[in-house]
Amino acid sequence: MNKFRLWLTLALGVSYCASLSAQQDTALEAQLRGLTALHRGKVAIFAKDLNSGRTVAIQADTPVPTASVIKLTVLFEALKQVQAGKAHFEDRLRLTKDNQVEGSGVLSFFDTPQTLTLKDVLTMMIIVSDNTATNMAIDKLGLKKIDDRIQWLGLKDTWLYRKVSKPASGPMPADQKQFGLGKTTAREMAAVMERFATCNLNAPGETAPPTPKDQKLCQVAMHMLRNQFYRNSIPRYLETMDTTEGESKIANKTGALDHVRNDVGVVDAKNGPVIISEFTWDNQDTSWTPDNSAEVLMAKAAKIIVDRWQ
Repeated sequence: MNKFRLWLTLALGVSYCASLSAQQDTALEAQLRGLTALHRGKVAIFAKDLNSGRTVAIQADTPVPTASVIKLTVLFEALKQVQAGKAHFEDRLRLTKDNQVEGSGVLSFFDTPQTLTLKDVLTMMIIVSDNTATNMAIDKLGLKKIDDRIQWLGLKDTWLYRKVSKPASGPMPADQKQFGLGKTTAREMAAVMERFATCNLNAPGETAPPTPKDQKLCQVAMHMLRNQFYRNSIPRYLETMDTTEGESKIANKTGALDHVRNDVGVVDAKNGPVIISEFTWDNQDTSWTPDNSAEVLMAKAAKIIVDRWQ
């Protein structure tokens, strides 16, 4: 389904689905709580069936550490700056030794100096969660502009505090040390992913359909998200429903630290798109294996959600 058809479907279905939209799926919530009660750590989940409006929420408004999931807000600001002509995907960014940082990604291993396009950097930031690419994007777009955009979106508990593996600079909110790179809630980050899924680049309160230019921007972003390398959580048990040779039907962005495992995505399920936003923290299992207990938990929860609604 292309982005305009999805927007039209959602717009026409508002009145028909009003009664469903007003209710959380309590039976699904009970099923998920049974699953999460067994986990040795904390869990927050928010999911939304975009066609019916049904939702499910568990600690969905609790502030949580984002790890690399906050990179979704960097990508959104990039789309807005390109839309406004303030940046271009072809803009040249310089990779230097000074902006290479440890952690996920491959740019830290490149010889320097190198020149990459903004689109290259964003692609690396999303597909392999490249930390060096993320910092290059933040330098290009502006940390304050990204946080201003987060506020523009109406998000009250989401914040990007600093560049990756770099110290915070300037006055910081008191909770920065608690959350590290960034904070959010399961509900708020689901709202960011929904904007990519529905190609909604409008200011809050505006309802104009996406323009052809908007659609091209969203296609670039979704192409990155559908080719995300880390597939152990939301896609783990759902990837088998995609039997085509084309792009994955699951677009997602993960984030991970020793005690943190997160995944936020949109699943193009049989009956329409489903947004799934999952955060786990204070996890006892800190192993870096595909079968980390939090990764498996999020995978099971995602399958339960999609099976229930589809």
